Amino acid sequence: MTPVGILLAAGRGRRFDPSGARNKLLHALPNGEAVVVASARNLLAVLPRVVAVVRPDDGGVADALRALGCDVTVCAGAGAGMAVSLVHAIAHSRPGARAWLIALGDMPQVRPATMRALCDALAAGADIAIPVCGGRRGNPVAFSDKHLDALLALEGDAGARGIVQRHGATEVMVDDPGIFRDIDQAGDLPGA
Repeated sequence: MTPVGILLAAGRGRRFDPSGARNKLLHALPNGEAVVVASARNLLAVLPRVVAVVRPDDGGVADALRALGCDVTVCAGAGAGMAVSLVHAIAHSRPGARAWLIALGDMPQVRPATMRALCDALAAGADIAIPVCGGRRGNPVAFSDKHLDALLALEGDAGARGIVQRHGATEVMVDDPGIFRDIDQAGDLPGA
């Protein structure tokens, strides 16, 4: 069972730039690659299909992701919260998808080896797999289709956190501090 990668790239990034003038996902990393491109490239290194969900006024995010080979889908209701984008992406991945690796577009430092380990945990029978480094849980998170109905019923901005809390998860130990490093503010950028 090869999961479908889900890349959530529909947020506004108001903490990065409250005015909304600068899109954090398109901000260049020290190597010149955009944040969202690096996030997608790491996911694509592990999975053959990545569904990337973007908002209608994404400022070029969709174009950058299509150029990499992502299956891009526009979520008109993305402003209503992360759950709306996640439900949209999972519905877009159907039929046929039996598992999902849900990653965030603003987490470019997650190693492909970590994502591969989560996929391996699903293949070994886990229903939910979550990375753990230094005793702390991080992202991305992998789900089997056992939780499809619960994923499609999500609402608000909490994402799938409630499903993990209610059902537990197989913890996958990794040596990857990238599972904690999202780009919420300009100071979060590597080298900042």
